[in-house]
Amino acid sequence: MCVSTPCGASEQFKNIRECVGTGRSRSECQHIIQSFAPGEVTPERALLIGQELCKALFNDEYQYVLAVHCDHEHIHNHIIVNNVNFYTGKTFETEHNQGKIPDRAWSKLRMISDELCRKHGLSIIENPHLSKGKSHWEWELDKQNLSWKEQLKRTIDEVIKGSEDFEDFLAKCADFGILVDYNPDHKIDLKFMLAEQKERNPRAKFTRAKTLGYFYESQQIRRRIESYKYQMSHRPTARIIRTTAEKFQQSQGLTNWADGLNKFRLENMKAASKALNEMYASNSTLEELESAAHRALAEFMVMSTPQIELSDRIHELEKQIPAIEEYRKYKVYYKTYSSLEGKAKKKYGENCRYELDQYHECRKKLKELFPDGIIPKIKDLQDELKKAREDYAKMSAERKALKKEADRLSRLAQQKRDSQRTLARYMQNEQAAKRKKSQLE
Repeated sequence: MCVSTPCGASEQFKNIRECVGTGRSRSECQHIIQSFAPGEVTPERALLIGQELCKALFNDEYQYVLAVHCDHEHIHNHIIVNNVNFYTGKTFETEHNQGKIPDRAWSKLRMISDELCRKHGLSIIENPHLSKGKSHWEWELDKQNLSWKEQLKRTIDEVIKGSEDFEDFLAKCADFGILVDYNPDHKIDLKFMLAEQKERNPRAKFTRAKTLGYFYESQQIRRRIESYKYQMSHRPTARIIRTTAEKFQQSQGLTNWADGLNKFRLENMKAASKALNEMYASNSTLEELESAAHRALAEFMVMSTPQIELSDRIHELEKQIPAIEEYRKYKVYYKTYSSLEGKAKKKYGENCRYELDQYHECRKKLKELFPDGIIPKIKDLQDELKKAREDYAKMSAERKALKKEADRLSRLAQQKRDSQRTLARYMQNEQAAKRKKSQLE
């Protein structure tokens, strides 16, 4: 119900608002974003679903402009809606968000969008009511799947990996954007804060190391640095090697490397299991519990680097495969166009202008993804992607188990330490009472 150019649509929106007014509402437009999971839809299909959504939600009574964005990994629709009804002059809020309407407009919007996605065989967010709100600061960090505390903890983990000792750790925190307050004479001796958090909120307070968890206390950081250095010096070098399954099988060196790494992991897990059984059998000391916890956490940290490299390769493959498929899809049009001559070629070029433009765009994208000009077979890339995903899942399961074990052992160590402190206080009180009694006598 308006022209497709942004400036023209804006003027037509304005004309309707001036004719019928907006009542008590100050809103001129509503902005809707409909996102799809990466790799599930083409821009053309996203446009079709967006049109169906607008038809169901607005019933041809509101002006809107719909645009498909392809500038992110996930394709998404932007819908700008004039806030007033074209015929009645009622605002969108009046019709959808007021009175005895049980579901607000956003709830109705989500329901319609989910129904359309199911109809088109696309994925949706299950159980959206289980999600909860968060501050804008946490929302920004959540784009990296991290809360601000989680980002602080992970950054500290990275500093630990590159530190020679605790003093070196304190010195390097600033290089990683962490502010540190360390005073060994105080009971609460160590505090942290992200420098970015301080910039955003000058009144933000430092977080006590103990609040972040057992492994982030000063004494535990010292031990973690030593454990990590030990683990790195006693394991084979792990690196991601980009190769096909066939080449992998043909290379004895690669096979030996993989066998050695698997053997190392198996022996390491057996040793850890044996150590734990011995600890439980001999009523382990606090030092033994802490050492076992640090060993498990160090192994967890050591595995992070190859996992990140593997994750990067998976993302790379997930971009390359659809790019090649898209290129092949439009290459047919270019071949047909190249085979024609004269008027037939000109007419075909006019009729298939979009497809030919897409071919050139796809070709340009392939040059960026494959600078050497060698485009692999899709089957080889799909096999590599499948294997990489399987390896990533196994690695994630291993790291999850190690982290779970490290946390469990740290809790046992904390309980043991608390018990020892309680017993020490009890003994001190008993000795004080005896001294007092002997003085009275």
